[in-house]
Amino acid sequence: MQPTPESPLVSVLSVVRNCEATIADTIRSVARQDYGRVEHLIQDGASTDDTLGVVRRLGGDAVRLESRRDSGIYDGFNNAIARATGSVIGFLNGDDVYASPFVLSVVASHFMDPAVDMVFGDVVYVQSRLDGPVVRYYSSAKFEPGRLVRGYIPAHPSLFVRRSLIDAVGPYDSSYRIAGDFEWISRAFQKASPRYAYVPQPLVRMRIGGASTDGVLATVRITREIKRACDKNGIKTSYFKLLTRFPSKILERFHV
Repeated sequence: MQPTPESPLVSVLSVVRNCEATIADTIRSVARQDYGRVEHLIQDGASTDDTLGVVRRLGGDAVRLESRRDSGIYDGFNNAIARATGSVIGFLNGDDVYASPFVLSVVASHFMDPAVDMVFGDVVYVQSRLDGPVVRYYSSAKFEPGRLVRGYIPAHPSLFVRRSLIDAVGPYDSSYRIAGDFEWISRAFQKASPRYAYVPQPLVRMRIGGASTDGVLATVRITREIKRACDKNGIKTSYFKLLTRFPSKILERFHV
C-alpha cells in the first residue's frame, strides 16, 4: 500500500530484555514492511547481554531506542507508548516477526475508516526457527466482547489500536505480570466500547515460550490474573468459566 498524506503513522513498539539472539529478526521484519509511514520504537528493560549492541548495529537511524529499568513488560509498554508519535499503535516483541511484508499495509487500510478503533488478526506459533513448521494457530476470528467472561481476547501480538483509544482508556496496569493485556482490553470494552475490525489471516509469527505460554504454573497464574482483571472491570465470571477456554487452546495445536 502506497501511503497518502491521510494514511496513519503506525508506531510499532518492541519491548525487550536480553533478546540478543532474536531482536535482529524483529528489526528486519519491520524494515521489510512495504508501508512507508511507520516508526519502530524499541524499549529495552536494561538488558545485560548484547541486545543494545545488536539494535545499534542493525537498526541505525530507522529505530528509536531507549534503555532503562522497568517493572515488567507492561511498564515497558507504557514507557514505549509515551514515546510514540503515531496515531496507530502496534506491539511486536523481540521474539516475534510480522507474517508477511504486507501486514502494516493491510492494517493501515482498515484504519483509513475513522470508525475503526482497533484492528487484530491471527498469530501462529513456531519453535526457535521462524521459518519452521507452525505448532499452534491462535485465531481471533470468534472474538466478541461477550467472550471476555471466558478469558478470551484477540491475539495481543496482532493487536493495533488508535492512540486516541489508549488516551481514553488509560495505560496498561503494570501490577499485572502476565494478563495485563487481558486487563487492558477488558477495560477498553467496558469503558469505551471500541469498534474493531478482524483481519482473517496471520499477522505475526511468534516463538513458543514467554511468561504466558510456559507450562502449568503459568496457566494457574494467568487464570488468577484474568479473574482479578474481570473483577476489576465489572465482568461477572468464575474460575469454572475461565477454565473452559483451555479445550480451545488445545485445539489450536491441531489447526496448522
